[in-house]
Formats: sequence, structure tokens, C-alpha cells
Amino acid sequence: MLPERPTVNPRHPLGCHRRRISDRIVFDKLLQLLRFGCSYQAIADTTCSATTIRNRRDEWIALGVFAQLKQIAVQSYDRIVGLVLDQIAIDGSITKAPGGGEAAGRSPVDRGKQGLKSSGMTDGYGIPLGRVLAGANRNDSPLLAPTLDLLDDLGPLPDDITVHLDAGYDSDKTRTELAARNLHGCIAHKGKKAPIQASQRWHVERTHAWQNAFHRLARCYERRTTVMNAFFDLADTIITIRSLIRRAWTTHRWDTRPRRQP
Repeated sequence: MLPERPTVNPRHPLGCHRRRISDRIVFDKLLQLLRFGCSYQAIADTTCSATTIRNRRDEWIALGVFAQLKQIAVQSYDRIVGLVLDQIAIDGSITKAPGGGEAAGRSPVDRGKQGLKSSGMTDGYGIPLGRVLAGANRNDSPLLAPTLDLLDDLGPLPDDITVHLDAGYDSDKTRTELAARNLHGCIAHKGKKAPIQASQRWHVERTHAWQNAFHRLARCYERRTTVMNAFFDLADTIITIRSLIRRAWTTHRWDTRPRRQP
């Protein structure tokens, strides 16, 4: 997926130049950043500097590498296991954003500190299909329409799709939006308590928990939305591949198949 680059810059006037850092090393550094949530300076060492990590990250974002990687993972999962697209779950998740940024806002659950809301969408099993980033002070309901627009990127869809939503979406505006898209809504009612296991909403809640296990997302210091989406795409790729291996273990055989179910 990455373009071929010369190891040494051929345009250097003296014919000598510091050798280009391997893409494998930079990608490993990005995975460590995603998992540990530390700064670029803390993860840099003699093999790769913080500036190189940032520059290579921006280069790959411009090429759309992270979005393509996630798309390949989702398509592979759909081909081998199958996405449950007739059952869709959508919900918002608020995390900390101490550094502020383009998509940050005052968090109503963190004493007005800067926070980030991710309006995530999953299939019936919990495979992340996409997200819309906004400030933590945004309500869930206005983010429903741009989140549902992500369904257009999934190709052919079932005729009957049920969207599972919590009580934050219980409004006539939400029902009108779903009806305009020919979608069925399973919406929790305000003022009526019900266990989350009573519907299919718990799949998206579990996916939010999987994403928050990556500390770069649970406490985001990135300021640009493009960078945040890149890290989300990378995390979603890992989640999808893990689920693929776990579910295919009982139905498929391959050379590197784990001896025990993951």
C-alpha cells in the first residue's frame, strides 16, 4: 500500500545522505503510540525520531493509507465471516481531550474540561463501521444523520435495516430521519429504565470499550481531526482483525492458526 521510496535521497548534492527510516519501524512506533497514549518524544529512540514519526504519519494520511487499511479489514471480515448489516447500533462516547483541538468541546461530564465525542456505528456483532467526531458538548441526536451517511460506503445493504439507539435519540426528529432513509428504529424511551442487554445496543457499547483500551483514543492529545480519524481507523482495523481471527477459528483452518481459540 505504500509507495516505493529510495533508501538514500538521490538528489543530495554530495551523493550521501542519512538513510531513510524503514516504514516498518515507523508503523511499529505508531502502534505503540496508539496503545500506550504517550507523547511522540517519549516513544522516539535511536531508531526513529519524533519528527520522523509525525512526518511519516502525515504522509500516510495524505495517501489515505489508514482509511484503506480499515476498509480492507472490514471487507475481509465481510467476505470470511459476514457483517450483520440488518442490525445497526449507533451511540456516542465521550473521552478526554486535554489538548483541545478542532473537534473538542466543553465536556458536560468532566466539569467543563475539553472533551471529544465519537458518534460510532457498528454492525450487529460490534464491528466498527465508522464514526463522526465532534465536541463533547454536542448532543447525540444531531450527529445521527452524518453517522448514517457512512452507510453509503458499505456497498449493497439489506432491504430491512434496524437501527438500535438509546434514549438520547428518542425524538420525532430521529424518527423522521430514519423514515426518510427507509430504516427501522429500535429506540429506548426516555424515563423508562431497561437493561442494555434488552436490545442490541450493547454491541456498540462494547466496541467503545474496545476503542478506549487504546489510550491514544481514551485521552486524545491530537489537535487535528484528520490525525484523530487516522488513529481511530488504525484501532478499528485491529479490532476487526481480532474479531475475524476469533470467529474464524472455529470454522476455518490456516497455517498460522492459533492452537487455542483467542
